[in-house]
Amino acid sequence: MPLPSIRCGPRLLLIGLHLLSAVIQVALLFPFCGTPRRLRLRRTWSRQLLALLGIRVEPVADPRTRIEGGLLVGNHISFIDIYVINALFPCGFVAKSEVAAWPLIGWLSRHNDTVFMERGSLKAAHRTHRHIREALGAGHNVAIFPEGTTTNGDQPLPFHAALFQSAIDAAVPVHAIAISYHDASGAPSKAPAYIDDMSLMDCMVSTLSAGGLVARVALVRTFSPPLAPRRDLARLSHQAIATALAASPGFIRARPAAESDPTNRGENLSNDAAQPLRNQAAISP
Repeated sequence: MPLPSIRCGPRLLLIGLHLLSAVIQVALLFPFCGTPRRLRLRRTWSRQLLALLGIRVEPVADPRTRIEGGLLVGNHISFIDIYVINALFPCGFVAKSEVAAWPLIGWLSRHNDTVFMERGSLKAAHRTHRHIREALGAGHNVAIFPEGTTTNGDQPLPFHAALFQSAIDAAVPVHAIAISYHDASGAPSKAPAYIDDMSLMDCMVSTLSAGGLVARVALVRTFSPPLAPRRDLARLSHQAIATALAASPGFIRARPAAESDPTNRGENLSNDAAQPLRNQAAISP
């Protein structure tokens, strides 16, 4: 681990207690709360967790920006991305089925509007699509990470297009969101990256050892219904996010999103071929 456990132990203990407090809140309060109250609790809890991890969220957008009833599409760096998004735009997520078995986090995910994506059968894929479409059709926000895995944040991998179909069928907007992490000097930080053979504990210790990070979140483009075919949505969403990340830290687009992006020409973006997984345990579709 990058930081001796004697230094990060107390903070990790507080994080564990915070997870337990979230379980208690979900078990005792959620059954009696309406959706708005649940979303507020989720936002507050996520912000508190990020504070314990030493992360400050900095939205790079008009503070009046609101995302309601749409599909959020983001690049994927860490399991922390979920709490960064929830701190600003509380929503349900699509996660790999393995996440359901994680201690505490799996239980919380199962009780917080998470759609678990099963692999290996067409029937399971149709079931996942139906659950996402129903949530979107009911006016809820749902977030996906269409890279299918985590990266170190330098450049998003091509996006799988299959999950975009749910937004098309539900006739809801698609919001492209760029996420990046920065150290105290403003330089990009790879400390939160949950990649390769890193464990969940390693990732948290690496984040804590960074000594205070800023998570920057930018709503870089919104696609409104009627939506383009899913292949085009995947390509254009990727293009907008990649352009924003390349212009970090200000998230000022270097070129119009409609221009050709040499990092993602759109080939095979929706053939659902398997991406090379960097961390099988990452929270991602």
